[in-house]
Amino acid sequence: MTSTRDAGTVPAASAQTFDSFDPRSGEVIASYPRHTPEQVEATVARARRATRWWTDLGFDGRSHKLAAWRQLIDRRREELAEVVSRETGKPLDDARIEGILALDHLHWAATHAKKVLGPRNAAAGLLMINHKATVEYPAVGVVGVLGPWNYPVFTPMGSIAYALAAGNTVVFKPSELTPGVGKWLVDTFAEAVGEDAVFQLVTGEGETGAALCRAGVDKVAFTGSTATAKKVMATCAETLTPVLVECGGKDALLVDADADLDDAAAAVVWGAMSNAGQTCVGVERVYVVDAVAEDLLDRVARRAATVTPGGAPDSQYGPITMPSQLGVISGQIDDALTRGGRAVVGGRESVRAPYVDPVVLADVPEDSSAVTDETFGPTVVVNRVRDIDEAVERANASRYGLGASVFATARGHEVARRLRAGMVSVNGVIAFAGIPSLPFGGVGDSGFGRIHGVDGLREFTRPLAISERRFRSVNVMTFDRPGWVVKVLAGLVSVLYGRRR
Repeated sequence: MTSTRDAGTVPAASAQTFDSFDPRSGEVIASYPRHTPEQVEATVARARRATRWWTDLGFDGRSHKLAAWRQLIDRRREELAEVVSRETGKPLDDARIEGILALDHLHWAATHAKKVLGPRNAAAGLLMINHKATVEYPAVGVVGVLGPWNYPVFTPMGSIAYALAAGNTVVFKPSELTPGVGKWLVDTFAEAVGEDAVFQLVTGEGETGAALCRAGVDKVAFTGSTATAKKVMATCAETLTPVLVECGGKDALLVDADADLDDAAAAVVWGAMSNAGQTCVGVERVYVVDAVAEDLLDRVARRAATVTPGGAPDSQYGPITMPSQLGVISGQIDDALTRGGRAVVGGRESVRAPYVDPVVLADVPEDSSAVTDETFGPTVVVNRVRDIDEAVERANASRYGLGASVFATARGHEVARRLRAGMVSVNGVIAFAGIPSLPFGGVGDSGFGRIHGVDGLREFTRPLAISERRFRSVNVMTFDRPGWVVKVLAGLVSVLYGRRR
C-alpha cells in the first residue's frame, strides 16, 4: 500500500519501469511502471465509465464518500507522512503539515460543493420577463491531474479534492520523484470508497504526462515549472483540452518602515528556507524600506544563521529533492556575488549536495538571475528601496505573479491591493494557502486558473445556463411578432435605463 519496500527487495528498473529514490541517501525505494499511451487511454476510458456512478451519487452521496476517505487518511496520517518524507527528504513535521492541510481542504471542498455548484436562480431581465432563468455547474467529466514533487500531497489535492467534490472522476499522474505518495492516495481512496475507477493512478515521466493530455480527458490540472506548463498547454491544444496551470513564482516580501521587524524577519527566514526553499509561493525577494533595512537585515541574518538542513526526521529542512536544481542554485548565487551583491549569510560554499545551507544575499542587481529567475532553494535576496511605493514597483516588475507578503502597520491592505499577484498575505507569510475558502493561483508566468475555494470548485465544472418559459407573453423571438412590440420595448428601455440616476 505504502510503496516503501526495503531497497534490497526492489527489482531493478527496466524500460518498462522506473525507480523512486530517497534524496537523502540515493537509496532506491521502489519501482513503478512507465505507463504507455495505450495504458493511459485505457485508464481514462475506465474513469469515463465510472463518471455515471459518481455523478449519480449527488452532492450528498459524494460528500459522504469523501468523508470516509478523509477519516481514513486521518487515521493513517503518520504513515502518509513517512511516505512523503522518504520520497522528498523533507522532515516528518513538514510532511505531517502537508497531510493536515490536505485534510482541511478535502473537508471544505466536500462540504461546500452543494452550496457552490447547485442550481441557482438568475434574473431574467426585461426582454425575457416571462422566463425562469437558472444556472448550474455540472462536472466536466474526467480530469487529468499532473502533480508536483515539492508538496506531493497538499498541492495535487487542491485539484483532486475539488474535482472529485464537483462530480468528476480523476486520473492522477504524480511526479516521477514521488510516485509512492500518489499510489498511497489512490489506494486509500479505493479502500475507503469501495470504487477504484473514480480516482486512478498512472505513473511515468514526461511521456506519460503527455499521454494523459492526449487521452481524452475533459480538463488537465498541472502544477510545475513554467517551461513544462508551456509544453502541457501545447499538447492539450491539439485536442482543445482546457487546462489549469499553476507554475512557479518569484514571490516578494515587502517591509514598510512601520512594520514589526521581528515578525517580518521570522517570516523572511521561514518563507525562504522551509522545505529547503522548494516552495512555489516561498519568499525569494525582499524589498525593505531604507530606514529600517539594516535592522531587518541584521535580524534576518541572525535567524538564518541558526537554521540547518539535515536528513534526520526532526531536521529543520531536508535536501534538494531534484539534483539538477543544485546547479541552478549555485549559478544564481555566483551571478549575484559576481555582479556586486554580498553574502550576508552563507555563499558559494553553502551548496554541498544534496543539501544547501541558508544563503542571505543583499544589494543584488535587479537584473541578476537571483532576482529575476525562480531559485527553488533556501536562498533569499534582500534589497533596500527608498519607500514602499518603490517596493511595489520592483515587486511588480517580475514576469511571475504568484504570491506576495506585505509587512506594514498603516498601509498593509492598501499595498496588497496594488501588487500584481494572485494572493497576498499581510503581516504573515503564505497564510493564504492554509485558508480553504481562498482561491489559489497566479498571473503572468505563474499561470492561470484557480484551485481552492469557490473558484476552485467551479474550475472543474462547466456553467450551464437554462431558460424556461413560465407563461405565454408577447414573443420577440419570432418572425410573427406584432410590429409595435419593438417600438414599445425601445420606449420602455429609455424610461428605465436612459435617464441619469
